[in-house]
This record gives sequence, structure tokens and C-alpha cells, in this order.
Amino acid sequence: MPAAKPLFDYPKYWAECFGAAPFLPMSRDEMDLLGWDSCDIIIVTGDAYVDHPSFGMAIIGRLLEAQGFRVGIISQPDWQSKDAFMQLGKPNLFFGVAAGNMDSMINRYTADRKIRSDDAYTPGGKAGSRPDRASLVYSQRCREAFNDVPVVLGGIEASLRRIAHYDYWQDKVRHSLLLDAKADILLYGNAERAVVEIAQRLSRGEDIQSITDIRGTAFMRRDTPQGWFELDSTRIDRPGKVDKIINPYVNTQDTSACAVEQAKGPAEEGMNEGLGEGVQVVQLLPHPRLERDKTVIRLPSYEKVKSDPVLYAHANRVLHLETNPGNARALVQRHAEKDVWFNPPPIPLTTEEMDYVFGLPYARVPHPAYGDAKIPAYEMIRFSVNIMRGCFGGCTFCSITEHEGRIIQNRSHESIIREIEEIRDKVPGFTGVISDLGGPTANMYRIACKSPEIEAACRKPSCVYPGICENLNTDHSSLIGLYRKARELPGVKKILIASGLRYDLAVESPEYVKELVTHHVGGYLKIAPEHTEQGPLTRMMKPGIGSYDTFKRMFEKYTKEAGKKQYLIPYFIAAHPGTSDEDMMNLALWLKTNDFRADQVQAFYPSPMATATAMYHSGKNPLRRVTYKSDSVNTVKGERQRRLHKAFLRYHDAKNWPLLREALQEMGRGDLIGNSKQHLIPTYQPAVEGYTSARKKQSTPAKGPRQGALLTQYTGLPPRDNGSSSQGGARRSGAGKPAPAGAVAGRPAAASTDISHPSIGKPSAGRPVAGKKNTRKKASRPSTRLSSR
Repeated sequence: MPAAKPLFDYPKYWAECFGAAPFLPMSRDEMDLLGWDSCDIIIVTGDAYVDHPSFGMAIIGRLLEAQGFRVGIISQPDWQSKDAFMQLGKPNLFFGVAAGNMDSMINRYTADRKIRSDDAYTPGGKAGSRPDRASLVYSQRCREAFNDVPVVLGGIEASLRRIAHYDYWQDKVRHSLLLDAKADILLYGNAERAVVEIAQRLSRGEDIQSITDIRGTAFMRRDTPQGWFELDSTRIDRPGKVDKIINPYVNTQDTSACAVEQAKGPAEEGMNEGLGEGVQVVQLLPHPRLERDKTVIRLPSYEKVKSDPVLYAHANRVLHLETNPGNARALVQRHAEKDVWFNPPPIPLTTEEMDYVFGLPYARVPHPAYGDAKIPAYEMIRFSVNIMRGCFGGCTFCSITEHEGRIIQNRSHESIIREIEEIRDKVPGFTGVISDLGGPTANMYRIACKSPEIEAACRKPSCVYPGICENLNTDHSSLIGLYRKARELPGVKKILIASGLRYDLAVESPEYVKELVTHHVGGYLKIAPEHTEQGPLTRMMKPGIGSYDTFKRMFEKYTKEAGKKQYLIPYFIAAHPGTSDEDMMNLALWLKTNDFRADQVQAFYPSPMATATAMYHSGKNPLRRVTYKSDSVNTVKGERQRRLHKAFLRYHDAKNWPLLREALQEMGRGDLIGNSKQHLIPTYQPAVEGYTSARKKQSTPAKGPRQGALLTQYTGLPPRDNGSSSQGGARRSGAGKPAPAGAVAGRPAAASTDISHPSIGKPSAGRPVAGKKNTRKKASRPSTRLSSR
């Protein structure tokens, strides 16, 4: 892999003499207190400013400050005019623009395209503090404020929208964000190297338009420069018909049987005259040696991928094949009269550089301008520590790999321990519990390819699918040692692991599973099997449910040995590409068999640039060579089918039973409708708040009784209470028979994170509720909840 200049080897800018600020300034008054007359760089962000290494504006701001630059922050500005973008004055070098820690559209809208009621990155959780497509809007306002100042785009929204991409909210393919935002350059992935290099070169007087050689950047240019070899992407992965291999034994001199000879024109035939019979001129064309550093792959243009979903899937596949920093080539895509050029991905940070970035003087709290207002995202992570970056899982629905890369970037034990001590000593409200030691995945720390040479040459999209690569080192000993060191720190009572666990990796190290279960589970452990059926799992690039069963047995074994009561919280996805109604039905049966009830349901969210999003849009599978005749991928797009798939995950919710009954009948599985334990859903319909039958919705509302009329149960008299019903129980209408629809009161669902086990949050069978006499009868009663037997 190419070597990169270390972040700490750059000469410091002259403004280093001002030193580190307590907080990066957000107002002119703060700049005056620091003695600044201007800012060298101004970062515009869609998030509230929290000076913590989990927030992008803090990492980039503090890193540039360490290089000697004066950095100001404009956080969640009023985008209705340019005024808010001028509050810190004109920056000397550039505006750095980012939507925030999340894509602004995902931040505001749910997977059902409904507006969210809150924003975790805003003081008080208040929604509406950033515009849709925030990077685009902010960039244009910066241009209005100071037209001659370069605009540098960054953050995850820019990373995932750097290429022509499918936009779920408009249901169309949009331009590269660089083009729409009219920015000068776009940084994608972990941008520390690129932003430092750009700042240093601009400070030396270079023109932003001349900076075209930095990895991890995208920019516009008119033509391919001299000295580069342009390779059409269809030569790498050809969409459409593949020509048959020519039979080597065919007699090519028999022109009647040779299509190549038939295609020759008279001028071509005349070239052989005068050279004797059977003599042919062989023309040798120059074929330059393809050097990867000087090769650019031309993707289908924006206009082509917009109109042709198969070419869109092809472009997405080629993009993902060119993501390994060790062998990736530059890409270029035409947008009308301009090319958008994408340099290869950035070189991952070394452990020393990761320690440097995370060791910068963060205040670790929100900016004082917010007063006592709580920022939910900060409250969630203020006692957690990020120990690594990257993920080699390659899950097709996830964008972490596209943004952070597949190569794991690790911090040292010493750096992590220092951060825990800083939390203990500086962060208000610390009670001795570290809420997480993790990252994108809990247990990929220090796990990498056994050979750097193989790692640099590899083009696989995942190191753990369809099975764990034989070249992957799965040793968890360094992570185990880190856990033990952290537990021994004075003042630290508990170290929890809240990041998602890659359980197919964990089972390779029983010692790690035992360490985790014995010391670091706070009652619940999150894992993500995502599904049980092979169809959707292959499209997700997730292991089979057998891996989950193996881990579950180990988890239960070590939990029992530790004398604890702990539970697995599995996550599942509804409506993922490749999922059929039968797949969701089988998942629901698995959930019922294993006594799980989903309290929250995660529906597939087509995020920009994800492989699964390309499946959703094109109906093709980019995990394989894409052709017009290749197998189609079933996609769930209709509102009713998306509701149905979510309903299968919440089969126990009475509000979903009418839709499930209708679907099961259509699928020919009416045998799953009944009132015994063996059935998925019952035949009766309880009175559930918010539920109205389809017949009642279409019927004319009943008129109230006229004045003076005799009231009956049919004209307004409430039903007689004979004492046979109890709160949360079912009204009886004969021994062992369910009551008519409307006679059963729905029970409230148990509170849980995502999937709740029946034994969590309710008394054991036969045990009285505290303060109440046990009136439980032996005869079973229909209920809106699945009981654990």
C-alpha cells in the first residue's frame, strides 16, 4: 500500500502562536477573546457543536487547529439567507461544509418517508434545525456570502453522494453532490489526510483548482489529462450480452465461415495486393503498460445511469470493486459537459495517527452557548470510547464500509486508557460506568489480514462472507487484554459493550465470548442476525442463522456459569431487497418458536450508494456480474407490502392481525390462523386502540339515540359488568372459546430495546404480581401477547 505523509509531520502554520482554544469559537465575541482578527478556516455543520471526538466538526476542527490554523464553527445556521454565514467574517483559506454526523435526509425522514419528530444532534432534540440536503444548501449560502472563498465539502452526506446516486426521497437518480452544490472539491471517507493537505497547500498560495492529486477527493475537470490511460468500465464488468469464445479450430481462411473476414471492406482487402498469395499485413497498435496509478476507469455517464437501471447497478458494482486503498484506481463519470473525477480512497490512519487525532485537546462537552439544553446524541455517547474505525463485514444495506473503509484503523491501549481516565476526571456526571468500548463493530479491534501483500491486492467486498476468509486473523487477545486493563482502572466500576457484536467472528474465540458475557454485558447484548432465510441473507451478505444459534449456545453457557440473567437482543430488517412474503412469514414463525416479540421494527432504508440500494432501484444484484439477462432481485416497494413485512415482525400486535390474516389467506397459509399455541395469529380481533375494521371504515356512522328513546346495549347503554373480566384479560363467552371481536382488551406491549423476550419485564408464570393476589386460572385464555411456556 502506498505510504502517506504522517499527520504530525507537517510544518505548523504561523497562527500556532495563539495556542489551543477552550472551544472553537462560534461568535465574533469569542474570536475577540482569543485575540483573533479573522478565521483561517470556517466549518459549517448541520449538527450542534459538541467538542468531542465522536463529532466530525470537533475532530476536523481540532486537527486543523493542531496544524496551527484558526478554526471557527458555524453550527446549524439559519439557511434562509446568507447573513448567518457571514457572522464570523470571511475565512482566509476556505469554508468546510458538512451536513453533520448523518445524511440530512435520513436524519429528517423515516424509512416510510415520514418526517421525524426529533433530531438527536440538536439541543433539546428539536427537529427542523437543518435543511433537506444540508450540504447543498450550506454550500450555496457560503458562495453567496463570499463568492471568492473556496468551498470544501465533507462528511458522510458528501461521501455517499459523491457519485450519481439513487435518491429514495425523490425516487430518481441525482447528480453528484459536488455538481449540485457547486463546491470546489469534495472529500470522502475519513478526511483527516485530505483536509490537512488542502489547508497546507492553500496556505502556501496554491489555487484550489490546481489541487487534483490528493487521495480521497473528488473534483470537476473537462478532459482526462495527458499521461493517463482511460479504461471503460465495461471492460471490467460488462453489462449486457457476452460474446461466445471463438472456436480455436475453425478454419479462418474459409471466409464464408468467418464473420471477421466477411466484415472486411474492399479497402482492407486491397492492402494485401502485391505481397504475394497468402501474405497478410499485421498492424501492431501501441498498447501501453497499464499502471494503476495512471489508470482511470470511466463509469457510464449520469445521463446513462439515470435512464438505465442496469447501468446504474453496473456502475455501483465497479465503484465498490475500487474501494481498497491498496489497489483502487481513479474513477471518472461524465455529467453533461463536465467530468467528475474521483481519486482513489485515502490511505488508512496508522495507530500512531489515530492516537494523535483522539488525543487532541477536546473539551468533551457541548459548547457553552447551548446552556443547559441537552443534546441527545451527546448524552448517548458522553461516557463511551471509540477504539477503532472501519468495518470489513460488507453488509449491503450499511454505508459504514463506503465511508470508513474495510481496513480496521486501531488506537493503542495506552490512548484508550488515557481517554477513559479523562472521562473519569473531567466529564460531569460520571458514575463509574463506561457505556461502550467499541466502534462500528464491537469486536473487530486489531483484526486484519494475515498478510499485508494479500490485503493490498484483495478485491473481495467482505472478509466474513460467505464464510470467514482463511487469510483473516481472528485473534481477539488484544481486545481481551484491553477490557481487563480498563476494568482495573481506579474509579471505574463497570465497562459495558454497547456496539453491535459480529457474532460469527466472536465464536472463533470462546475466550472472548466468556470475557464479554462474564464482565461486560449490562443485562442485554445487541446482535444483528437481520433475518433467518437464505434469500435475503445472501443479498445482505450476512451469515446464516446457524451462526446465531452457535453464539446463543455459548452466550447462555457462559451466562449460566457467571450466575447472571442476561438476554440477547437480536435485530431484524423488514422489506430488504431479495425478501419475499414467504421469507417474512418464516421469520415470524421463527420468532414465535423462540418466544421473541419485536417492540420496534427496522424497515430497509435505501441510503445513497449502498449496494442494497442499487438492488432496490435496479432490481439487479451488483454482488455478481450485472447483465440485462441476469437474475432479478425481488424488491419491496409498495406501501402495503412494506407494511405487511413489518407486520410479520410484529405478529403479536393485534393491530397487525387483519392485514396478516388477509395476506396468509392469499398465500394459501390459512392454516396459520387459529387460536392455539401452534398458530401464528388468532381468528378473533380484540378491541385495540387505533384499530378500525375495514367494514367499519366504509360504513355510515351510526346516529345517536333520539331524545326520550329507551336505551339498550345497541342504542347507547354500556355493557353490563358481570365481574368476569379483568384488566388485560380476555372476556369469556363460553368455556374455552374466544370472545367475539371487540370483547378482548389489548395488553400493553413490554418495553424493550428492539426484541423483547417474554421473561423480561413481566412476572414468572404462576407468580403473583407484587401487591396483588394471584387470580390466575389453569384454563388458558386468548391474549394479545405471546406467552412464554
